[in-house]
Amino acid sequence: MSQKLIKMVKLNNLQYNANRDPQVYRRVAGHPFRVQLMLDGSGQANVELEAEGKVLCSKTVALPGTFSCEVSFNTPGVRIANITVNAGGRSETVDLRLDVEAHVWVG
Repeated sequence: MSQKLIKMVKLNNLQYNANRDPQVYRRVAGHPFRVQLMLDGSGQANVELEAEGKVLCSKTVALPGTFSCEVSFNTPGVRIANITVNAGGRSETVDLRLDVEAHVWVG
């Protein structure tokens, strides 16, 4: 069995878990999401973060290493960010739900 390239995904400095309350990860319009991937393997990996049909971050990372990117959106809504890691002929993809609120939640 081959080893996974993506060891851990963090969103806003918290380990990403799709089953966690999404309120934990939400941001207000204009405030950045911080996306981090802890990568394993050897050599180099090309990492791309895409949302709304556009590549928002593209970096080459020495393995093992960390991919880090901050993205923000100026309008409220839900975006799906697709992150693709390519290294040594292998490819892995992870999808993140990015919720952007119109204003700060009070409560």
